[in-house]
Amino acid sequence: MEIVIVGGGYAGIAAMTALLKHAPDSCITLIDPRTHHVKITHLHETFRFPLSDLLVSFADIEKRYGCRHIAASVHFDTEKLQLCQQTKQLIINDETIPFDYLLIASGCENRILDHAENVLGLQDFVASAGSELFNRLLASNYQSEQSISVVGGGATGIQFLFEIKQFLSRIKSKASLRLIHSGERVLEQFPRGFDTYVQSRMQELDIAFYPNTYYRDQHSNSILLTEKHTQKHIELSSSLSILFLGKAQRASHIANAFGQILIDQKPLPNIFVAGDCSVYQSVGSNTLTAQSAVRKGQLVARNILRHSGLPGLLEPHLRPDLGYVVSLGSADAVGWIGIENNLVTGLPALTLKELIEAQYDLLLAGIDTYWV
Repeated sequence: MEIVIVGGGYAGIAAMTALLKHAPDSCITLIDPRTHHVKITHLHETFRFPLSDLLVSFADIEKRYGCRHIAASVHFDTEKLQLCQQTKQLIINDETIPFDYLLIASGCENRILDHAENVLGLQDFVASAGSELFNRLLASNYQSEQSISVVGGGATGIQFLFEIKQFLSRIKSKASLRLIHSGERVLEQFPRGFDTYVQSRMQELDIAFYPNTYYRDQHSNSILLTEKHTQKHIELSSSLSILFLGKAQRASHIANAFGQILIDQKPLPNIFVAGDCSVYQSVGSNTLTAQSAVRKGQLVARNILRHSGLPGLLEPHLRPDLGYVVSLGSADAVGWIGIENNLVTGLPALTLKELIEAQYDLLLAGIDTYWV
């Protein structure tokens, strides 16, 4: 089979490895504008480890799996999807690529605001390690009392927050640290108990917390905020702001329970979607997480193989999330496993997170330890 996968993130890589495991003669073309696959859920760890630890070049992936990588961006609208289904072709860089199946796993963009030099977003940490960025920016700021503002109390913001606190301690910086969050409590997407544990740790580490507060702007030495309920404007001293404003899922594709894209509620039988850019009409997880992306990618791979052999006998997406762990620096974490009320904290949670991450590293190496 000739299969085109658009997107070399968690879902695309998971689908590719599953396809080649069960159909090693498949001819796979992987389309991604980057030169490297990025383990993006680990980026907060670049305050402790080199960024290179989180990068796997697509050139190495080509050699390891025998696929072909094309560095390009592809955007799909309804008309283009229908044309692809009709012609079984995708035109990239003036090259026509035929396919039996097309998988769209291009993810979704993180919300980005235009920002100055002393404002960072997630993509800045894809380009440079956190330690390098902070050493450079803090050295260029000559305030006698430096302060750092992290905006966003979701999982990404919290993981960065605690890594930054540990990094500041290691370099013996006296810079103060605060969290700005639009909600009443942190980690609102998780069960109660996550917020209690995290906020108690923030108090112990002297991290200031501003709930129900919107970010407006970062100036050279101050941050401008708005209190949600009163609309009162607030200005605080701030040398640097790091924005984690969540993901913008504007380019989502609706799919049936098998992962086939739907247009006017009719499936395109040879075009599948997985990862953050997908919303399945099923009871399975649609969370914007690496776990869900990997599971969807593997499901789509199985359904492509089923469709090519026994049309109609496809597997629905029924799997819920199995758990989730948020790291709080190098020695602490909070999470749940099995059922959402099964809260784990401290070393057990950290060990669980390391096991989950090792499982994906094995998948990248060609060893699939995920159970169906």
